[in-house]
Amino acid sequence: MKIFLAEDERILRVSLADELRDAGHEVFEFSQADSVLPKIREEIPDLLITDIRMPGIDGLELTEKVKAIAPDTIVVVMTAYTSVDTAIKALKLGAYDYLSKPFRNEEILHLTQRVAELRDIKQDNKRLQSQISQQFDFSSFGGENQQIKKIFELIKSVAHSNASVLITGETGTGKEMLANIIHYNSKRLNKPFVKVSCAILAREVFESELFGHEKGSFTGADKSRKGRFETADKGTIYLDDIDDVPLELQVKLLRVLQEQEVEPVGTTQAVNVDVRVIASTKYDLKALIKQGKFRDDLFYRLNVIPIHIPPLRERKDDIRLLAKRFLNEFSHGQNLDIEPSTYSVLENYAWPGNVRELRNLMERLALTAKGDKIGSEDIPAEFLRPDNMISELDETDQWDLEKVIADTEIKLLQAAMAKSGGNKTRASRLLKIPLSTFRTKAEKYNLDLS
Repeated sequence: MKIFLAEDERILRVSLADELRDAGHEVFEFSQADSVLPKIREEIPDLLITDIRMPGIDGLELTEKVKAIAPDTIVVVMTAYTSVDTAIKALKLGAYDYLSKPFRNEEILHLTQRVAELRDIKQDNKRLQSQISQQFDFSSFGGENQQIKKIFELIKSVAHSNASVLITGETGTGKEMLANIIHYNSKRLNKPFVKVSCAILAREVFESELFGHEKGSFTGADKSRKGRFETADKGTIYLDDIDDVPLELQVKLLRVLQEQEVEPVGTTQAVNVDVRVIASTKYDLKALIKQGKFRDDLFYRLNVIPIHIPPLRERKDDIRLLAKRFLNEFSHGQNLDIEPSTYSVLENYAWPGNVRELRNLMERLALTAKGDKIGSEDIPAEFLRPDNMISELDETDQWDLEKVIADTEIKLLQAAMAKSGGNKTRASRLLKIPLSTFRTKAEKYNLDLS
């Protein structure tokens, strides 16, 4: 480590500096605190060891000034004038630890080892925070689709607020991803982010999991336990599948949102919490309200910032961008590209699994790629099945038989051409029809398959 050592007693300073250098540290010596400040503006040490009583400014004032200039520098103060008040003041000013003179060299070496471990943890944490910031940057949910651009602008404007957010969308559209982006771009990003899947919590433990419980409140409660809301205090809680919260507990959840307090099972003593709530569902909560399965007052409390993520079949203008992004993610430095004919296959598929399904496919293709190009022949057969194409029509209720058949034939003809690399003979074989029939159908639908 780089260590600054401020001590006016020369013999102690030189002896301690030599010991630290022998341990492999780079040490800068200072006989008075005033001379530390100009140096620390030039280069930041990992550790400052300072005496309390020195000429000029003392070690406590130096600690305060150093923490203002270099907050990541760890400070250890030492003094022969042991006092609880001095120790408390040093710690309040940001000192990491306090040493009383005289001390053995082994003590300071052990302390520097702990400081080095703390420094490494802090650096790892910074790297992790940087990776998270990059992974959940606003642009990570971007796209060319206009609906996605509107969502992008909305979350940029509301991320720093404390307002509740309700995210709706089909399975695989990216609801949890969006919740991550909101949290990690908010003022709560360094506080807890607690995720709860309401769908997998057993009904009998639901209340305890969310709100906590007191020891002895039910069979098996051998100790008190914080609930998810208390754990998320000062941070964000993400309630996935909010529609699965039992009706009788929805009123308690409503109270948390209204009063910002929870009441653990087995007690009437409320606990204050400061939590931002992000909820998500793949169902229409208004329809569930009409069926008596969801409280309307809870819905309106959650729905302060409503965000609906469209399915991938409604944002096909983003398929190329997403496919390339996912392929780059999984190619691990290999320079893989996607042929134009492959994009045609991807754009003709209905994507019932949405963005998650596309991501999984690109991971699969990155692993199985035989060259540096992903061709249409590399796409698995299930992505050409007619039932997947018809499922797209299912959403629009266009059950005109002739139209369904015509649209399906067009898509199959185009997909077969893409799959065969533009070779009509191979395309007709793929569809198990004569080449003449293939040409007739192409002419019927006025398709340019050249």
